[in-house]
Amino acid sequence: MRKENVAELVKFLSVYSDKVQNVALSLRDFVWQLYPECNELIYDNYNALAFGWSLTDKAGDVFCSIAVFKNYVNFGFNRGTEFPDEQNLLMGNGSLYRYLRIDDMADFPAAYLRQLLAMAFENAQGRVKPGKENLKGATIVKSISPVKKRPL
Repeated sequence: MRKENVAELVKFLSVYSDKVQNVALSLRDFVWQLYPECNELIYDNYNALAFGWSLTDKAGDVFCSIAVFKNYVNFGFNRGTEFPDEQNLLMGNGSLYRYLRIDDMADFPAAYLRQLLAMAFENAQGRVKPGKENLKGATIVKSISPVKKRPL
């Protein structure tokens, strides 16, 4: 499925408020404009709808992601501890993942996030194992959880 085909993603997002849907789709457009040759991996999970961008079709190669919750959206970096966050905007206590909570696109620090995305992308390029198949610009639904704690 190509990135332009958003029907399945829109279906997954339909259980969220219009505001949350708009933030999630705006963030999606932001990343696609910068990295059109990457692949979007979608996970309709138990706790959240998550989608991330990968150089391959593997979750381990995802360099940034969007996690959609009931009232907000997180924009995150799967290996966010491996590059500097000079403005200290990213949150998280885990060993790798860092994120920024986005309630409204008016507050989205686009210029700074472009810088962080460039570092995350470069980090991901250095981690891709030789010989991995590189799909280009595909949207791939990787899993759909039959049971959900989040909005139904």
